[in-house]
Amino acid sequence: QVQLVESGGGLVQAGGSLRLSCAASGGTFANYAMGWFRQAPGKEREFVAAISRFGGMTYYFNSVKGRFTISRSNAKNTAYLQMNSLKPEDTAVYYCAAGHGTDISDSGLRYDYWGQGTQVTVSS
Repeated sequence: QVQLVESGGGLVQAGGSLRLSCAASGGTFANYAMGWFRQAPGKEREFVAAISRFGGMTYYFNSVKGRFTISRSNAKNTAYLQMNSLKPEDTAVYYCAAGHGTDISDSGLRYDYWGQGTQVTVSS
């Protein structure tokens, strides 16, 4: 059983930056592709970014390409989401997720474990 704990959310003005962290425990971190998803009030959960087991492949939702960067440290059992040039429409609860295996995916069904989420609020 893998436990995931997100941190780093908060309130930021438009154009600002935040770095989210996702600390994993209870499993071999390098066995899992990692993903970030978000859910805004009244909206469906949506994919944000994903990274392969050793970081060689990344994949982004179109609206965050060039602004967000996903990374990981297998030595620290942690995944990161660096968010720059934030916009009010980025406001949401952000969740990290772990999927066993080598493929990365934009489907939430592909992921086995989820964190509790961290709130990101971008003011205009």
